[in-house]
Amino acid sequence: MKKAKGLASYPMFLNISGKRCVVIGGGQVARRKVRTLLEHGANVEIISPDLCPELNKLAETGEVKVLRRHYQAGDLPGAFLVIAASDDSEINRQVVKEAKDKSVLVNAADDPENSDFIAPSSVRRGDMTIAVSTTGRSPALTRKIRTRLEKEFGDEYASLVNLIAEVRAEVKRRGIKVSGDDWQEALDLDLMLDLLQKGDGEKAKAVLLDKLMRPRR
Repeated sequence: MKKAKGLASYPMFLNISGKRCVVIGGGQVARRKVRTLLEHGANVEIISPDLCPELNKLAETGEVKVLRRHYQAGDLPGAFLVIAASDDSEINRQVVKEAKDKSVLVNAADDPENSDFIAPSSVRRGDMTIAVSTTGRSPALTRKIRTRLEKEFGDEYASLVNLIAEVRAEVKRRGIKVSGDDWQEALDLDLMLDLLQKGDGEKAKAVLLDKLMRPRR
């Protein structure tokens, strides 16, 4: 297999719920990182002498823990992951070094090539998430694609995920074995999305169940 040029990142979704995630920095870059971490259930700790207004509000409400000082060596043990988002590249470099020494996953906002992971741009619709990344080579293109996806994938996809999960549970309850190919054949996305947009979720569910339960040749 031919090796990809540049930073070949392995795509994955990481469970950070309830885990200690440390963000170094208190500016706008840190704000964006903190917001995303909180959306996914992380226990966020910020280390920075100064915070932007939004991060100050999160600190005041207790949604994040804050150490109002500069990063110091020894701040990272026990962290699940750390994001170096300081406006000081030297501090970020020190954070990356300690994180790697302590085997803590690290992302440096200003140095993707020395990061263990990158945070892709994403679109979320309920339990469905679509992530886009150019491995740091073109943030503008990543944002452009995400904006297009936001328009193309509406809230009906969140309902579709829930509907399919209900049908899967029903099929399993009835003891019916359905192959992956059978699911692909039964999932008429255009029809089901149209029904969901019209508010006819029960009909969409019935149509899918009927297709899955038809005898296979």
